[in-house]
Amino acid sequence: MVSAALLTLVAVSCLIAMEALHRAKWPSRGPYTAVIAWQALGLAWGVSTIGALLAYGLSSYRLGAAGGSMAMLADLISGDFLLAEFSQGLEGISHLAAITLAVILTLVLFCGLVASFIQVLRVRRRHHDLLELVASDHPDVPGARVVDHPAAAAYCLPGVLRSQVVISAGALEVLDNRELAAVLAHEHAHLRQRHDLVLLPFSSLKRAFPRVHLVRTYYESVALLIEMCADDQAVRKSSSRELAMALLRFGAAGAAPVPAGAMAAVRPAEPSVMRRVDRLLRPDDELPYHAGAVIMGSSAFLLATVTCLWNIPV
Repeated sequence: MVSAALLTLVAVSCLIAMEALHRAKWPSRGPYTAVIAWQALGLAWGVSTIGALLAYGLSSYRLGAAGGSMAMLADLISGDFLLAEFSQGLEGISHLAAITLAVILTLVLFCGLVASFIQVLRVRRRHHDLLELVASDHPDVPGARVVDHPAAAAYCLPGVLRSQVVISAGALEVLDNRELAAVLAHEHAHLRQRHDLVLLPFSSLKRAFPRVHLVRTYYESVALLIEMCADDQAVRKSSSRELAMALLRFGAAGAAPVPAGAMAAVRPAEPSVMRRVDRLLRPDDELPYHAGAVIMGSSAFLLATVTCLWNIPV
């Protein structure tokens, strides 16, 4: 029961930490560090919540979540597990309920991740095939495909074998050459660093819990940080002002919808654009190295702690 209590404490602490991280000001100064912190907190919450349920449900084994799970599987095969739990009356029923909840949560998280991945792959494959028919190369836009559409749009379609940056004719009309170069650098940063894979666990959580407001809010926070990461990469090849002006021009022109699974420079009615523009035009000092090291170390320590708690045999 000690492991169940400690894992429950970790799960609750992760929720509190995620809310604090969502409200904090420092993530915009170190978006890469903040994204890793979000990943660590999200993973630790899921693993600790499942572990707490299993540790309580399997407390009669006194082997912890990991050892108890192996012992339960052996007893399920022999047929002794259910009989032993029902013989304990209400306590045994509560154990079975906790185990059932742990299995359901595991399946929801895993199936949500797989379903999101498959859906994204299908949508991207269809859109890649469509681009072969409607998009063309342009001498002024090397490394990108141009679609003849009047609305302003710029996005990338990541992929293992083929990745593409797409820009519309409407975007070419509103951007000058330097602003266009900044936007292309932003999209290539998404492709190079595979930001789609970084965002996938959070999009799968949003898919698994579509009506939970906190999940949607935290997803939007991570998505904004990923855009900031791409902004930081883009300004290494262009100026902050050029990228900021490009974002403003997209907003003024009315950004066009982009396909699911694509990473866009600006999405329609995206409220965070002005935060990105303000950050580009009036940048704060970068997150100090020692602060980033502490956050990264704390993230690693959190995940190691959860792993150890799964194996506490009490």
